[in-house]
Amino acid sequence: MTDIIIPNLGNEISEAEITEWLVGAGEEVEEGDVVLLISTTKTALEIEAPVSGKISQINFSEGDLVQVGDVVGQIE
Repeated sequence: MTDIIIPNLGNEISEAEITEWLVGAGEEVEEGDVVLLISTTKTALEIEAPVSGKISQINFSEGDLVQVGDVVGQIE
């Protein structure tokens, strides 16, 4: 399994809000597909699938605050 992780968001930004999941558990994704959108006080970002496979787990919901380094989902 491969983790979907919130990346470093830049200087002094340690958390973001999950704006929207573009895929659901059980859906197939290709490496590089945008799987979720997050926003900070300064910007909105797209989080891409690090590998191809099936979304096996989603750990946070839309509206949840996440920290840099959090595992928000997994792909198998």
